[in-house]
Amino acid sequence: MNIVKRTIDGIYNLLKGMKVTIRYFFKPAITLQYPKERWTMPERSRGMVGLLSDPETGKLNCTACLICMRNCPVRAIQITQTKDEAGKRVPDEFVIEAGLCIYCGICEESCPFNAIKMIPKYEFSTYDKKQLTHKKERLAEIGKGHKYTKWS
Repeated sequence: MNIVKRTIDGIYNLLKGMKVTIRYFFKPAITLQYPKERWTMPERSRGMVGLLSDPETGKLNCTACLICMRNCPVRAIQITQTKDEAGKRVPDEFVIEAGLCIYCGICEESCPFNAIKMIPKYEFSTYDKKQLTHKKERLAEIGKGHKYTKWS
């Protein structure tokens, strides 16, 4: 008697599962076939950190004021400053440790010179931990072509 009851329960649960499978079988897939199809990030999403520059001169907007470095909660930003020919501060080294970064956006919000932006890119994984250290040149390359727009 127990074997018959367990068999009937098994068949019932199998049919119940098949019902759910058949219901979703004829609906369009919601997955993307990566890397052929790529997800577009929503507006105001946070991605890679990039340095912005003036499109006319190509000069970085960063004035090495160190505000972003001081406000970073995990100390992922390291900046050393020097002075240019005009006597203005410029970043000598600007390094972001992407392995430490929590992508909170505080660096972007605290920058008074529109020099840092969270660029909507999400493909920055690597097998080598050393490639997660982004220096000034790489950060400028990431930020190239992106305009800074103030959030309202």
